[in-house]
Amino acid sequence: MLTITVDEKVKRACPALALGLIYCEVTNSEHSEGLWSEIAKADRDFKSKYKIEQINKIPAIKATRDAYNALGKDPNRYRPSAEALCRRILRDLPLYQINTLVDLINLVSIRTGYSIGGFDADKIQGDLLLTAGTADDEFEGIGRGFLNIEGLPVYKDAVGGIGTPTSDHERTKLSLESNHLLMIINGYSGLDGVREAIDWSLELLQKYAGAISIETKIM
Repeated sequence: MLTITVDEKVKRACPALALGLIYCEVTNSEHSEGLWSEIAKADRDFKSKYKIEQINKIPAIKATRDAYNALGKDPNRYRPSAEALCRRILRDLPLYQINTLVDLINLVSIRTGYSIGGFDADKIQGDLLLTAGTADDEFEGIGRGFLNIEGLPVYKDAVGGIGTPTSDHERTKLSLESNHLLMIINGYSGLDGVREAIDWSLELLQKYAGAISIETKIM
């Protein structure tokens, strides 16, 4: 598994940060009926439990928003991906159907509140640095065009940014051809819950993406 270094600015702004890492070999697919049955249930459960004004009080979502504020980014303009998914559910909008790996990661986000990076590990060049984005960073979000990531926590490889809690980058996105997954669970709320999120993610990955050669790490 590659190495992730967290720079001092992020450490100071986000002292509770814990990262859950999963690396594995996978087989992606266009659609999984079984997975979408689980997503439909998660959708119903979420609607029965929350109102839209409660979303930003969910601990993992609140902590990610607090990290944005600490680094100088307005979380209402650049919402963490988990928050955006949950708001979509409560607005009665259908969840995106992308591919099995992306849909699976979205399910874990809905259930846990974590904004999760999902990357084609074969497209990452070198190790990763978690730092704060700058005004000079060019970042093409998946399906979103170029984003201003100044003040967002961003993972960078030798080429540039690959992911923020708001959006991952087009360069390292998961496709049907992806064979190696790097999944990063961004636990800005601390260690509590990260191991459970890893374990549940692995259960889904083995069930729906045939995950093998699995490595996990918490840091």
